Amino acid sequence: MLLTETIVDSFIDTRRETEIRCKPLQTEDYVVQPIEDVSPPKWHLGHTTWFFEEFLLQKFSPNYVPYKADFSFVFNSYYESVGKRVIRANRGNLSRPSVSEIYEYRAYVTDKIIHLFSGQTTEEMNKLLEIGIHHEKQHQELLLTDIKFILGNNPLFPVYSKDYEENPIVNPTPEWVRISEGLYPIGHRGNDFCFDNELGSHKVFLTSFQISKVLVTNSEFIEFIEDGGYTSFNYWHAEGWDWVSKQKIDAPLYWYIIDGKWHHYTLKGFKEVAPNHPITHLSYYEAFAYAQWKGFRLPTEFEWEVAQNQFKWGQRWEWTESAYLPYPNYKKAEGALGEYNGKFMVNQKVLRGGSIATPKEHTRPTYRNFFHPTLRWQYTGLRLAK
Repeated sequence: MLLTETIVDSFIDTRRETEIRCKPLQTEDYVVQPIEDVSPPKWHLGHTTWFFEEFLLQKFSPNYVPYKADFSFVFNSYYESVGKRVIRANRGNLSRPSVSEIYEYRAYVTDKIIHLFSGQTTEEMNKLLEIGIHHEKQHQELLLTDIKFILGNNPLFPVYSKDYEENPIVNPTPEWVRISEGLYPIGHRGNDFCFDNELGSHKVFLTSFQISKVLVTNSEFIEFIEDGGYTSFNYWHAEGWDWVSKQKIDAPLYWYIIDGKWHHYTLKGFKEVAPNHPITHLSYYEAFAYAQWKGFRLPTEFEWEVAQNQFKWGQRWEWTESAYLPYPNYKKAEGALGEYNGKFMVNQKVLRGGSIATPKEHTRPTYRNFFHPTLRWQYTGLRLAK
């Protein structure tokens, strides 16, 4: 557990970093919700503020007066035990509260938290503040990828930032890490922060395998496209093939052919696809199909965790072959915070590693991200195994 002073400094920095990600936006950008999975930027600003108000100020601050009583209804996400909330698909219908009022709400709650932690604190308070900080860091990444989806579905393809680099270069030379058969420890160990889905440290038996040191690149994925990867059912799960066929998917998200060349939308604007950049914005179905076409497979999350110290990671969230399930002896927390991870452990795939949109010091080798197989608006890519 961090010292109280350190936690408060981290809290202040995190609040500032969230707002910095919104600085390039126009007011109109804050309200748009193109699809259900993408939330308007102003909702992220309000929700991350509500989290501190609901779980800290309401519980530990005597005589605390909420900024507005109905904000809990507006900014609750999925916490059934907290009360009713706006349906997720309707977050884009909220013309009010205004953007300026949400920033006032943020300032109000931030000041109240600082005041609360200027006095005597308890271990429970410090723990909840730390969870809230990491919760907001999660939303910093969602905020950026939601902004990209909002702007990337604007026919003008507006530039978010001329300086934001989302495409690090990958060494295209394939190298393989070899891991011997054996029993290996899995899960978070130690006293530093982690989410509850990383707990339940245990051992798994792995047969010998190899895993690529590098991510799959754009040029490699273009070979898959040109070889009919999206038109041959042999590489796809049945559900994946249904998804490709019904949604008419024929390329990664944001990709378009212009004058015979592949282009894609980036936060720097519309650019030609660079061959040696790591592929991104893939669904699990596409990652699986590519691996099948290549004659390899995706690693399990356990293989990835065992081998991760032998390759560079953190540029793309990497799809694994593992279903999102509880570890042995997993215990769901009591109360509303118990809804944070446990109730989503069905019909989702685990991703590992973090991405260029993940805030610093918010990922680790045991971090378990999870999404449904069709989703691809995050910076998702793949690493092959065999």
